[in-house]
Amino acid sequence: MKKILLYTGAFIKTFLVSTLVMAQVQRVEAVGITVRDMNRSLKFYTEVLGFKKVSDTEYKGESFEKLEGVFGLNIRVARLQLGDEFIELTDYLTTGGRSIPEDAHSNDLFFQHIAIVVSDMDKAFQQVKKNSVEFVSTAPQTLPKTIPPAEGVQAFYFHDPDNHNLELIWFPKGKGQDKWHADPHGKVFLGIDHTAIGVSSTEASHHFYADLLGIERKGDSWNKGVEQEHLNNVEGASLHITGYRSPAGPGIEFLQYLSPGPGKKYPEDSRSDDIWHWQTILIVSDAEALYTKFKDAGLSFISKELVHQQVNGVHTKSFIVRDPDGHAMLIREYVK
Repeated sequence: MKKILLYTGAFIKTFLVSTLVMAQVQRVEAVGITVRDMNRSLKFYTEVLGFKKVSDTEYKGESFEKLEGVFGLNIRVARLQLGDEFIELTDYLTTGGRSIPEDAHSNDLFFQHIAIVVSDMDKAFQQVKKNSVEFVSTAPQTLPKTIPPAEGVQAFYFHDPDNHNLELIWFPKGKGQDKWHADPHGKVFLGIDHTAIGVSSTEASHHFYADLLGIERKGDSWNKGVEQEHLNNVEGASLHITGYRSPAGPGIEFLQYLSPGPGKKYPEDSRSDDIWHWQTILIVSDAEALYTKFKDAGLSFISKELVHQQVNGVHTKSFIVRDPDGHAMLIREYVK
């Protein structure tokens, strides 16, 4: 057993965790994004970025209300696939959440994006540019040799129709997963490498994702310089970037701004129907054990309780919990 500190808002919780993490995350199943207009978002993700729709379903009822923490909901959820990875778009049909603030910046703590791997940055950039996306980056950036872990990586930030941040990323040989260097068979958009989140403390987030969830820390990078500033569109940006990865699915990446420091906090009154709400879906072997552990740790929950659901013959146990900075993690166990 070892003692760890977990920062939860203004409070510091001390508790014991086993050196063998229980209910370890088996995979990152999907990254969930709340949208304003499903038809508009489907058109953008499928026609502009090459995603394929694999399901499109409406849900309502008490179990979904308890899971998402929103009374009287009726949600339309579309599951999309790109390569081996998935996203879930959720449109709240009966409630109207708040839009992403126009003055949002990449160093705000409610920042989250998905990094879409491309086989050719020039072609990918021209594709999004001709569809009149709003730029975040000034243009695609090639990270320099002064950032060894990311040397030669090309990246570009832009917005989807709801002002969500998305990233195009291209990996040179020797960088990224092996699958990103396989024959793309003419495809420009290949899959999702990771979802990135703004964090205030790498240490506190490490305790949550590594010590409690068992997601493996893969590497660290300290990024700064003119290219990084123009990528994030944050003047003077200096970041500690840490990559985590479970056995399957996209990785989770921490973005801690050392300079100019973190921006706006995750709004304390956030709801799942607010457009800035993302929920990363993590599949575990024992959701109840994790739910109890998080309860004991005093973490903040979106869900009203551990929710049992039977949908289309599939039994699940699920709940949504917030990490130390407010990002939502939907913990799910498939019950055999």
